[in-house]
Amino acid sequence: MTRILAVCADDFGLAPGISAGIAKLAHAQRLTAISCITNSPHFEASAALLNDLPASVDVGLHLNFTEGRPLSARLARRWPTLPSMPRLIAQAHLRRLPISQVRNEVHAQLAAFNRALGRPPAFIDGHQHVHHLPGLRRIMLDMVEHVQPIPAVRNTGRLLGPGFGFKRWVIERTGGRALAVELVQRVIAHNPALLGAYDFVDADYRSRMRGWLAELPAEGGLLFCHPGSHVDGDPADGIRAARERELAYLGSAAFDEDLTAAQVTLGRVWRTVLPQALNGRSRPG
Repeated sequence: MTRILAVCADDFGLAPGISAGIAKLAHAQRLTAISCITNSPHFEASAALLNDLPASVDVGLHLNFTEGRPLSARLARRWPTLPSMPRLIAQAHLRRLPISQVRNEVHAQLAAFNRALGRPPAFIDGHQHVHHLPGLRRIMLDMVEHVQPIPAVRNTGRLLGPGFGFKRWVIERTGGRALAVELVQRVIAHNPALLGAYDFVDADYRSRMRGWLAELPAEGGLLFCHPGSHVDGDPADGIRAARERELAYLGSAAFDEDLTAAQVTLGRVWRTVLPQALNGRSRPG
């Protein structure tokens, strides 16, 4: 039976080479979604690469609170540079985020998306999955409900392997499972499952993909990836080699062969689930 896989390239706008590589894949219909970092100084100049995309490709907002500088003056006064991921996770779970300023930044990043593309995002997620963290999660979901049409949201509550069980566990337990409950409570469209977690070191990306395709459930899932190229003047990038490997594979005949062998086709997997499906689980705080 054919299963559906959505493939989302994260980090568009982070650097010119990354954006160019992602756009190339999208225009060739090798992706189903692109997620944009709008607080990057490179985003606005790269936005034109998203003109005339195939109708099969969604473009969304990749909320960023761990890299670079804030867009909003209010948060910039508190955090001139955005915190590291461990620090952000700790502050979120200790309920020490500057909530008012964080809310201002979330809306500033959405406004930058709207200005550059002339339309609201089709979906919202987070750089390093920040959108599911306590405090930030509630701000993001409240904002989503006031966007028309209501965007889908990346569900990080069910990460499938193979491998990297601890990394998947951390993503689910730092806010992914709580987000999954809220998406159902609020009847917001989301992906049934998430795939794509690995260490960016493994040079055999094709083998990784084959593993994810084997784990894809019957109801489908979304795979997040980080393809990109490099051009002179791009900022330093700790996963540059992994981006180039992903770009090469996703644009190759090998990707088609692996999809066919696994009886998987590319497409959208956003869906809503009625609150009765929670089976009595309470709304998270």
